[in-house]
Amino acid sequence: MIKFIEVTMKKTLLREFYALCEGGICQDLLTEREKREMENGALYMSGRLQTADKQNGNGRVYPYDVLKREMDNYMKIVEDDRACGELDHPDDSVVNLKNVSHLVTDVWWQGKDVMGKLKVLDTPSGRILKDLVNAGVKLGISSRGLGSVTESSDGRTVTVENDFQLICFDIVSEPSTPNAYVYPKGEGAVSTRLREVRENSINNLFKKILGD
Repeated sequence: MIKFIEVTMKKTLLREFYALCEGGICQDLLTEREKREMENGALYMSGRLQTADKQNGNGRVYPYDVLKREMDNYMKIVEDDRACGELDHPDDSVVNLKNVSHLVTDVWWQGKDVMGKLKVLDTPSGRILKDLVNAGVKLGISSRGLGSVTESSDGRTVTVENDFQLICFDIVSEPSTPNAYVYPKGEGAVSTRLREVRENSINNLFKKILGD
């Protein structure tokens, strides 16, 4: 039997990355209205947001009961159109509205995986996000939450405790899981692959957006 020892009972920010759908936007997850919006320039992303009872890329395990409780609460926020996320992970437990880039529009369970769909917003950060995606910058989607963890005595497993609180899902540039980045492929589609972009191209994009 594996014994667990306490690492910390102080809540800290927990960040986890999960890949978007294999091959891109998962067109079968979009409604007809959303497909029409995509044809007119809107950008939706979809895929796995979290998973339960399985060790993730950061070595942490989220027990199903803990994650289900938090997702039940989060679904209410989604239904109220308040499930916003930011571009990059801030060192903060609050979603800063001035940095919001997208809105999570739907979440559901698929086995023990949490699936979700988000829409990139026409905000300053959202426009930067859209330009970065169109430029081929490596991006991923990542959960942000507060909680404490315990580590097994052999150091191989870290379990998230019952005090975990889900905050939001952010778009990040340096995910913990490799080979899971989004980039544009054809009209109104997003695919997954590795791609490098020069730093000066990124700087030019930021200057362009912030200068508008």
